[in-house]
Amino acid sequence: MTVFPNFLRSLVLTVIFSFFAPLCLIVVTFVSLSAIACIPALQSLADAIACQVSAFLATFGSGTPLEGIIVICLTCTFVGALFDTYVFYRYQNLRGN
Repeated sequence: MTVFPNFLRSLVLTVIFSFFAPLCLIVVTFVSLSAIACIPALQSLADAIACQVSAFLATFGSGTPLEGIIVICLTCTFVGALFDTYVFYRYQNLRGN
């Protein structure tokens, strides 16, 4: 029974990090584009890229970029949880328990 708390702790940490990793990536992308837009010569390029990223996110979010971010984050969370479950299962089998 000591295996379950270890698995649960690992799964919770994986779910949290798997959710926030793509969220941080998207936020860093928009912050970087905002910083680039402060340079007058690159403002139109940064705006065009931000518009394309928003359109990409809107594709996954039924027309809303915020929903797209949530859908991508939840999908990454699901895949991370499945991967962690698989790795934990393989570790238990290879260890002999």
